[in-house]
Amino acid sequence: MNDFKALVQWLQQAVTDNEQFHLGYAAESSEFVRFNHAKVRQAGHVQQASLNLKLISDGRHADLGITLAGSPALDRQRLADGLQQLRDTLPLLPQDPYLLLNQEPWQSHNEHVRPLPDLARVLEEISQAAADVDLVGFYAAGPISRGFASSNGAFGWHQANSFNFDFSLFHANGEAVKASYAGHTWDSAEFAARLQQARAQWAFLGRPLHPLPPGHYRAYLAPAALEEIISIITWGGFSAQAIASKGSSLQKLYAGEQPLSPLVTVTEQISGSLSQAFSTEGYPRGDVTLIKAGAACDQLVNSRSAAEYGLPANGASSDESPSALQMAAGTLAQADILKQLGTGLYISNLWYLNYSDLPAARLTGMTRFATFWVENGEIKAPVSTMRFDDSVYSLLGSQLEALTAERELLLSPSTYGQRNTASNLLPGALVKRLTLTL
Repeated sequence: MNDFKALVQWLQQAVTDNEQFHLGYAAESSEFVRFNHAKVRQAGHVQQASLNLKLISDGRHADLGITLAGSPALDRQRLADGLQQLRDTLPLLPQDPYLLLNQEPWQSHNEHVRPLPDLARVLEEISQAAADVDLVGFYAAGPISRGFASSNGAFGWHQANSFNFDFSLFHANGEAVKASYAGHTWDSAEFAARLQQARAQWAFLGRPLHPLPPGHYRAYLAPAALEEIISIITWGGFSAQAIASKGSSLQKLYAGEQPLSPLVTVTEQISGSLSQAFSTEGYPRGDVTLIKAGAACDQLVNSRSAAEYGLPANGASSDESPSALQMAAGTLAQADILKQLGTGLYISNLWYLNYSDLPAARLTGMTRFATFWVENGEIKAPVSTMRFDDSVYSLLGSQLEALTAERELLLSPSTYGQRNTASNLLPGALVKRLTLTL
């Protein structure tokens, strides 16, 4: 944080009276480990930091990404070169009619630095727990830092430790169980239970496939399967811009025309999450209730939507998607899932989702990884890959029977460019009817 503060102080002296700046900071110190056959096949460490400089003058603005070297003198020179490059660029640009700057000199400081376990201990636990199965996986862990400062005196700092172990257990026939374990604090007992659950499902993969014709089926969606549905909903579903332009998949929900189940409450829960409490546009971020007891509540509004539609900005990202989504838990105990399901489908994962009818919030996708046929509360056999086509207003509305009392934290496994801080905290969902089309 001190290095970032030093660059901010230099920049405050370097800009002219006619210029304003936003300076974003992103850094990580990450351990990456790849597994195959439950053995370490590749391990490495990545330490990187970067800046995003926005220069604003006379209604014009331009951005530039700068990679930091870790040397104060060199980093200051790179920032100076970037400032000059943006000064040369600004006169070539038109004024932005939707530029809405936050002039408040807010302050934010959050550090969640619970110690992560020693890497050697984690590797030993993974190797021992999966010694006799073909485990393929990827472990990423370490501190992630985010910062923001503006010429108006705003300053934000966020740092959090986290780990994410994304893995699959492969059967000799090529089928697999996919699972993950993620969080802020590694709990050996919790990891062992998660892996044991995956092993228990893996044991059923050797049975002959249960043939299943298209039709309507009672189904349980595990948190990872529900995440696929939630993730596609967030593609503009809660976006103020999409709602205002009638392009949201939840348009009927926000118009009060079509409710979801009273069991469904969804929030953007920034507090306590991996996501920073400020946006890259310089707005503080707080918790936002998106859906309450099946009814639409607030929207996610970034500064451009605020300027265009006269709404108060609440620090949403440029695509106005949640980055720390939580769904409220229900009352269905983990131990009672199969019993409550009775006869139907246990779906661990969904795949390749897309909209088949966006205005109706209708989705299509595939089952994949450990989908089982259950009879009288007992798993009988795996089911081959099937396609579903159903509406959110059905799956999370009229056909939603129960949500689990236990929820699973699912961190984004994306490491493209840098580790992603997005997360979902979700229960499992028991639905009375899921439509399979082929």
